[in-house]
Amino acid sequence: MLDTEKIEMMTKLALYEQKEGKKDIILGKYFKTDYVRLQILRVALSTTIGYLLILIMIVIYKLEYLIQKAVVIDYKNIGMKTLGIYIILLIIYVIAALIGYSLEYDISRKRLAKFYKNLNALENHIEEQNQEL
Repeated sequence: MLDTEKIEMMTKLALYEQKEGKKDIILGKYFKTDYVRLQILRVALSTTIGYLLILIMIVIYKLEYLIQKAVVIDYKNIGMKTLGIYIILLIIYVIAALIGYSLEYDISRKRLAKFYKNLNALENHIEEQNQEL
């Protein structure tokens, strides 16, 4: 390996480490199932909070109507529809998170493996040069 090739490889490794390498190294500390489960929990929590906030806004917007019709409203039907929509949304978001974060983890691991392979090659080359001197 020439000195210019060595410098080029060191530059590429440093750029990777400063950009996506930071996240890849953090992801490398997790098992895939642990990372995906953590992200699914985050998505489920975010979906629940967002859905509740939307429901609160709808109730506040329709408050006058709800007060006027409080006796004749079919609360069971509204509750079932609200719960059904929430479950459908949650399922969609969890499946999307499962697929998306699994792919993200796999891509990250491939980049990290390539990084360590190049790092080892550079270390071996440096050791060979030191032994020659």
